[in-house]
Amino acid sequence: MGAATAATTYDMMFMHRGGVAFVRLAAVFSLQWGKVFYFMSKSEHAAPLPVMPDPRIDPTRLPQHIAIIMDGNGRWAAKHGLPTVAGHEAGAESVRRCMEACRDLGIPVLSLYAFSTENWGREKDEVDALFSLISRFIQQEIEEIDENDIRIRVMGRLEHLPEQARQDLCYSMERTRNNHSFSLNVAINYGSRAELVDAMRSLARQVQAGALQPDEIDESKIREALYLPEFSEVDLLIRTSGEQRLSNFMLWQVSYAEFLFSKVLWPDFGKQDLFDAVVDFQQRHRRFGGDHDLPGAEEQG
Repeated sequence: MGAATAATTYDMMFMHRGGVAFVRLAAVFSLQWGKVFYFMSKSEHAAPLPVMPDPRIDPTRLPQHIAIIMDGNGRWAAKHGLPTVAGHEAGAESVRRCMEACRDLGIPVLSLYAFSTENWGREKDEVDALFSLISRFIQQEIEEIDENDIRIRVMGRLEHLPEQARQDLCYSMERTRNNHSFSLNVAINYGSRAELVDAMRSLARQVQAGALQPDEIDESKIREALYLPEFSEVDLLIRTSGEQRLSNFMLWQVSYAEFLFSKVLWPDFGKQDLFDAVVDFQQRHRRFGGDHDLPGAEEQG
């Protein structure tokens, strides 16, 4: 084709008996001849699109990784005249609900901020109760988690955890290591700055050993040195309780994430709240630094 010829590719989708057919048509516009020629370049059959539990949600534009800062347990407990630990226990039910909501939608990855490196400054009784709750949750839920093909991953400095909690977390990771349908990433004794420090130390050791040259360090090398490099991009970050800050959570991973700050306290956060968050996400226009709007999750970069 000459300089006066432009080509544009269109993706077309239509429903037919037996499923969805995707047909890609290459439209070649010849400005010289004033004609349009269509060439079919791809045709394939795919399974019918899943039915969403909320009809407002577009199943073709889902976030692939949701991260949640679970905030408001203490305020929920105070609101109900209960001890703080009761708020954490109620928050465990929200974990179950959000896992179910993500799986209902087909969202494959959920990351939860369970305990930060700064949380050691809380009262000892509350910290002990939190780790006891984590162990109890694993012991009570691990059978169902494993049966549902859910993989548990933990990010953070596990070596500093209480022994029982550390053992239970390591057991949950080992037991579910071959599961693939859904990934639950739990941030415990986690801080994003600490993660980046650990990543830099890992790269420095490689340089010191002669396995890596300083000029070879780029974004991909840093990503590979993170706690969970395969989950390095978050699409949607949710924080509950109305607070509007990141609190040192996944700073590298949320570089291009959409943020949603919900006023709902974490123990009250349910499936519909997560569905609402996904609807809001799909109404956003994601540019990723480019000049053009990219609606919702249509483009990942």
